[in-house]
Amino acid sequence: MKKIGILGSTGSIGTQTLEVVRHNSDIQVLGLAAGSNIDLLEKQIREFKPELAAVMDEGKARELAVRIQDTGTRVTGGMDGMLELAVLADMEILVTAVVGMIGIRPTMEAIRSGKDIALANKETLVTAGHIIMPLAQERGVSILPVDSEHSAIFQCLHGEHPRTFKRLLLTASGGPFRGYDKKRLAKVTLEDTLKHPNWVMGQKITVDSATLVNKGLEVMEACWLFQADLEQVQVVVQPQSVIHSMVEFEDGAVMAQLGTPDMRLPIQYALYYPERRFLPGDRLDLFTLGTLTFERPDMDTFQGLALAMGAARAGGSMPTVFNAANEWAVRRFLRGEIRFLDIYEVIRSSMERHQVKKAPSLEEILEIQADTDQWLESRW
Repeated sequence: MKKIGILGSTGSIGTQTLEVVRHNSDIQVLGLAAGSNIDLLEKQIREFKPELAAVMDEGKARELAVRIQDTGTRVTGGMDGMLELAVLADMEILVTAVVGMIGIRPTMEAIRSGKDIALANKETLVTAGHIIMPLAQERGVSILPVDSEHSAIFQCLHGEHPRTFKRLLLTASGGPFRGYDKKRLAKVTLEDTLKHPNWVMGQKITVDSATLVNKGLEVMEACWLFQADLEQVQVVVQPQSVIHSMVEFEDGAVMAQLGTPDMRLPIQYALYYPERRFLPGDRLDLFTLGTLTFERPDMDTFQGLALAMGAARAGGSMPTVFNAANEWAVRRFLRGEIRFLDIYEVIRSSMERHQVKKAPSLEEILEIQADTDQWLESRW
């Protein structure tokens, strides 16, 4: 039995991970963690019977403990609960599917205890890649990418000498507003933003896809995962979301990973790497597809990518500020308190006031996040 834990089991990646578990009889779920959605978490507990369930909201954790006292699952709350789940003794792989910087500490503790990481939490490497990657190497732990783009690159590099690639071609759908100019973007609504043309994702990531912030986070993550320089990562808009990413090698060969837009594929690949298994679902029909198209990203209109590249070039603590400001802005946008284009201004103003710290510690990263939040609360 392959024994796993899932941080963020009630979100999009978490629920799709559990779909993969349902189709494979040799995966045992030892731990499930969620933020506050205890209704869905209770259903998952009763189906998968984990040893431990962690709920970030401590009040909800106490409520869940009462509701599932007829089961054999123990409930813990808060960050301490997340950390306890991350180091469960028999667990082999931790799927980090929580959204935001909340995933950093549990991921680090899991690595320290020798767990492999199926990584779906971009913020972990964006803000703390200089800590995470050396720690994983020191402990002999694998970081297995779950994002479709990074999984595609990982698959293209499999069997290749690690330093023979010239460029990583990171694909993007372009989001729901591809082709819009700034005038049209100024009028978009939350409802418009949450209608992604190809992928089913959580609200936060769907907004990030529309702003191209998500692609900027993926660029920074790719640099850490594959030891690439920023100049070696190129974003290519591929509207059909069929080519999930590509790798160009020194000899000019380009390898691409293609498939239907189904997140279960990279999830299952990470859980069973290097083995491939049957996965039920639609198959890519090239005759029906007919055409694949490619475009340059419009970084002048969709400034999230340009701002992310600026944060990556500044390095140090600047990616933390970029990410913290975006998280703050997206929360406000989802509550209807700011407009779509305000997201860019929130990020830009936060970056402009920040003095970069080189190689910040985990404590400094968390302090910078808190400082950014406090400054934005006082300004907006």
